[in-house]
Amino acid sequence: MTDTPNSTQDATPETADVLVVGSGIAGCAAALAAAREGAEVLLLTKAEKPDGASTDWAQGGISTTRGDPESLKRDILEASDGTADPDAIDVLVEHADDAVEDVLLETLGIEFDETSEGEFDYTREAAHSNHRILHVDAATGTHILRPFLNYVDDHDRIEVRQDTAALDLITHEGRVHGVLTDEEPDGHPVFAGTTVLATGGIGALYTRSTNPDDATGDGIAMAALAGAEVEDMEYVQFHPTAYDCEAQRASRRSGDAAERDDPFLLSEALRGEGAVLRNGHGERFMDDYHPDAELAPRDIVARAVETEREETGEVVLDVSTLEGEFAEEYPAIAEKCRDRGIEGDEIPVAPCEHFLCGGIAVDENGRTSLDRLYAVGECVRTGVHGANRLASTSLLEGLVWGLRAGEDAADSGAEPEVVEAPDLRNSDPDLPERFAAEKSVRLKRTMDEYLGLERDPEEIARASAVLRRLKGEVDAYIRTRTARDLYELRNACVVTLLIARAAGENDESVGCHYVVSDGDEATAEPESPADD
Repeated sequence: MTDTPNSTQDATPETADVLVVGSGIAGCAAALAAAREGAEVLLLTKAEKPDGASTDWAQGGISTTRGDPESLKRDILEASDGTADPDAIDVLVEHADDAVEDVLLETLGIEFDETSEGEFDYTREAAHSNHRILHVDAATGTHILRPFLNYVDDHDRIEVRQDTAALDLITHEGRVHGVLTDEEPDGHPVFAGTTVLATGGIGALYTRSTNPDDATGDGIAMAALAGAEVEDMEYVQFHPTAYDCEAQRASRRSGDAAERDDPFLLSEALRGEGAVLRNGHGERFMDDYHPDAELAPRDIVARAVETEREETGEVVLDVSTLEGEFAEEYPAIAEKCRDRGIEGDEIPVAPCEHFLCGGIAVDENGRTSLDRLYAVGECVRTGVHGANRLASTSLLEGLVWGLRAGEDAADSGAEPEVVEAPDLRNSDPDLPERFAAEKSVRLKRTMDEYLGLERDPEEIARASAVLRRLKGEVDAYIRTRTARDLYELRNACVVTLLIARAAGENDESVGCHYVVSDGDEATAEPESPADD
């Protein structure tokens, strides 16, 4: 890699063999695999600390096959309502255990929880037929990502550059040559033989999410604007048991709750080990919705929880029915509950945006439809999840596809080519401090209201119109400004339009995409984001 130039004027262009954008488990895996193949790797990340990556927020664990790949394949396919790609699942389950053994156990030495007999303490989560999930308390993502980042950062062939945002892909004649970053006021080009997007999810598009605040769908937007294929964007998964901060706000007004009330995830492992859901009348209700009760697929549990909240006022997760003591078995979650003034065994819960099952379309090696561009992690559509993701498969998918993409990207033999980069302008005065934040609130409210757990075709069309206008407003300002928050807002607008378009084109209720009414057909098709 060349040194970072101080100026884009008459400077030696910065290059890398493999450029990775994103620092979650998928990005780290891609960087590691590429470096193992002898490539010089540059990893760029918006994050300044580990919890800026979605991996750090992952609680439950990472699934293994536990020696039975066919069983895991059946569970993944069933959770997807039969929509997952069997070939993609085969790639996942056939490489799952080797990837976990190689990277997490041998390379990083992750100390997963064990039983008193010194064996792995495999847990079970919703829609899994067996106990096969490795975990560390209920904070597995943190315990994986932090040592992974340290390992990658110490690697001789990998440079990690934090607090650096990719603004646009550099393309020429259908080939990707790198990215423009925000390291210079008018954009700093980084050229690469191959580029790997690992930019995470879209949680910042909704008011309530289990994702970091900067999960604005950057990779999906940049790839789509460059012409890459995207698929299954309507399948936005909501986790059924996130802490219900609205309920606690009501309690705080009566003087019964602590000040801290930000949402956090109540791991699915709690229900896997015996916790139950109760409505405002104290009744356990999941038996009325699915034979597997609390262990039904996520989309079913999430809609049931929301229905019961609307009909009875609240839903709580009762942890008194756990096989072990809540505070002893799940100390991290118990501490978060105490911080928020939650006493007793009943924790208020509500559905919360959690994971995008679709994204940039990739093959078994993470290759996109654009030459020299790869993508891995939550920003991609591998086909593994279909319309609904099985619990604790996201870290596994990121690890497996990250390793495969990094190796393939390094082995491609592509050399960095310096081409003409987009000419960004940064000539106008800065916008008011709250401009991007206020537009973001408008976007989130639109997504919450029209593209949440349930969708109506008329409301999807209404959302599309609102989002097109919003993107037009943002585009008018971004033409002469390169501020990171503006580009994040542009990316969010692009992704919301992709979600709205996919939702409007799919009139079948399946998995995460639940259509409540036929309604009237929209009078106009949402336009392509690239055309706005």
